[in-house]
Amino acid sequence: MRNHRTTTAAAALAAAGALLLTGCGGGSKGGDSKKIAGADSTSSASATPSASASAPADAADRPKIVMPADVKHVYEGGKTGDPVKDAVLADNAQNLEAIDTAITGDQASTESALKYYNKDKALIAAADYIKSYYVENRSFAGTTRYYHRNVTVSGESAALSYCADATQTYPKDRKTGKVDRSVPGSASDYTFFTEQLQKNDKGVWQSVNVTSGPGGTKCM
Repeated sequence: MRNHRTTTAAAALAAAGALLLTGCGGGSKGGDSKKIAGADSTSSASATPSASASAPADAADRPKIVMPADVKHVYEGGKTGDPVKDAVLADNAQNLEAIDTAITGDQASTESALKYYNKDKALIAAADYIKSYYVENRSFAGTTRYYHRNVTVSGESAALSYCADATQTYPKDRKTGKVDRSVPGSASDYTFFTEQLQKNDKGVWQSVNVTSGPGGTKCM
């Protein structure tokens, strides 16, 4: 019921000129589902759902993210038991919440968080993705479920793959605030993501590139 990011290098670079941060956002469902090496061979997480992201250990030094009351993320799986992999997953969750808060809440207040958790192509793509919601005068409400989150780490780089289920999100008119809960969920509401992250000098795992594609095969 909502569009998730679809990022390709060409689209991200083409968008670079105007994006950050006069507005953000962008994409459509489907698209270029390129694999990141090692993204499928990973860590495991238990099936216990977590209603919100775990706060990183250095949360006091991080941008504050306050999601609107009618928007929620559910992250399936607990900690992997590997502190590095858990840090990657925690930073990714914070980034996802920053992006959705920019779409559904106060865009200006999330600028620092978007720059904190993204750089390079991923920052451009996040900005383009958010911008599309404002251009089309739309938003959303409801719950997005993230699951099958797998991560591999090599030095200061990480590869992450995960699924997003947006069947419990609903279109929201940005001007009127009206939520259309009559729209049924469908296979197109499932998205498969692969993401590359790099650890910066502050110890934050920043997203540097993201690709996504239909999740009907891998996520249902």
